[in-house]
Amino acid sequence: MKRTLKDLTIKIFADGADKQGMLELNANPLIQGMTTNPTLMRKAGLTDFEAFARDVLQTITVKPLSLEVFSDEFPEMKRQALKINSWAKNVYVKIPITNTRGESSLPLVKDLASEGVKLNVTAILTLDQVRGVAAALNPAVPAVVSVFAGRIADTGVDPVGVMAESKKILAGLPQAELLWASVREVLNIFQANDCGCHIVTATHDVLAKALKMAGMDLGELSLDTVKMFANDAHAAGFKL
Repeated sequence: MKRTLKDLTIKIFADGADKQGMLELNANPLIQGMTTNPTLMRKAGLTDFEAFARDVLQTITVKPLSLEVFSDEFPEMKRQALKINSWAKNVYVKIPITNTRGESSLPLVKDLASEGVKLNVTAILTLDQVRGVAAALNPAVPAVVSVFAGRIADTGVDPVGVMAESKKILAGLPQAELLWASVREVLNIFQANDCGCHIVTATHDVLAKALKMAGMDLGELSLDTVKMFANDAHAAGFKL
């Protein structure tokens, strides 16, 4: 059965830090939220975190936008989190599951959640980490639990079972949403939908491909591919 993004029930978020792309996707009703991270910001050439965030929040005023702390020390993480949280009601503060020394962020997650901060706990790859986050969250406060399914798949492990089990772990938290992160291809968006994830976030290039190709007739795609080969052979001036 052919399906397009319009046929899915999952929330589709755009992952990026390109301002123009973010604002264009924010205007698309198929895109229901935004995420970003320091790596994407650096890739976009950004140097002023707060100026960028406050700028895009002038336009992205309703759909949720996740912004990540960047300190490696928990007291400073908390200070940054509270500051970021103050910028807008649609902001979710991203907290990595550990710092770079492998020290757990769960005490901080619990502290911030108890203060009513909407969190996006990120860089999660194991079920034990999901269980820890579930225990730390405030059931009354909205939260996102970002499991990096794409990175799990990179290790040769099928992430679908991990995501399905993660959803079960979060079942007692009605305000917590499971997010399939690190999408590698359009198929992953459909896999995330079919295994019951609440949210999937994909980079702007993957979303562009999905918006163009999802549901495309395979016969037509075959013909387009043949035409591409023929046009490129002609343009290269190949002769035998």
